[in-house]
Amino acid sequence: MTPRLLRLVPGLLLYGIADAFMIRAAIGVDPWTVFAQGLAVHSGLSIGLLTNLIGLAVLLLWIPLRQRPGIGTVLNILLVGPGIELGLWLLPAPEALWARVACFAFGLVLLAVASGLYIGAHLGPGPRDGLMTGIHLRFGTPIWVGRTGVEITVLLIGWALGGDAGPGTLAFALLIGPLCGITLPLLDPRTRRERAEARYSTGSCSTTLL
Repeated sequence: MTPRLLRLVPGLLLYGIADAFMIRAAIGVDPWTVFAQGLAVHSGLSIGLLTNLIGLAVLLLWIPLRQRPGIGTVLNILLVGPGIELGLWLLPAPEALWARVACFAFGLVLLAVASGLYIGAHLGPGPRDGLMTGIHLRFGTPIWVGRTGVEITVLLIGWALGGDAGPGTLAFALLIGPLCGITLPLLDPRTRRERAEARYSTGSCSTTLL
């Protein structure tokens, strides 16, 4: 448990700091952060605190979906928001467009690394990820359908409320999957082992057939 927590906690804090890089870039952020920004405009609450409160509200939606949180789920709600606030406190807002693009790109890569760390701990999904799998298990819809529907909904609401939807939002949607496809095998021992076993199994079958 201790080694897994040593991956989980830094991973979640880094996730929040990565979000802060993308927020400071001001060229668009992921749908859930757009939603938090929109709520921040009208509530006066900080984005970090709203990220925590949104995570808690999403967790409550697990109840009718019969999902069970893990320690990673709870720590996700508690730590990502403070990570965002820490990052926003430390990072100045760049002015030149090239600097903003570089800030966003660094934040996106850092977020993929952070995802590899905390997902690789295998201590429970984040509240938003659990919502997607819960919709899939409860209603039988493909995961991508549930995820796309939920994220488009929060994106549109956040954008209507004044959240920062822009080119970065599209870049996030297109690139975060492939980037996590790189970082997860690198940072998750279980994924590396499963892939190695799959390659070994395939090789053995090929040898047998020959």
